[in-house]
Amino acid sequence: MVSVVLDNLAAGLELDELLASYPPLTREDVQAAIAYAADLARDRTVDLTSAGTS
Repeated sequence: MVSVVLDNLAAGLELDELLASYPPLTREDVQAAIAYAADLARDRTVDLTSAGTS
């Protein structure tokens, strides 16, 4: 469910729209998903210069 929350936020869905679309979610759930993603991304790098090239 974390990826669903993040995908929707990244697509520009407003928090209230997200919560309306997924009634079981709370604001705290969304904050937890963002915190989890931040923790996963911490101290990691991605080389974007070679992204999309073959």
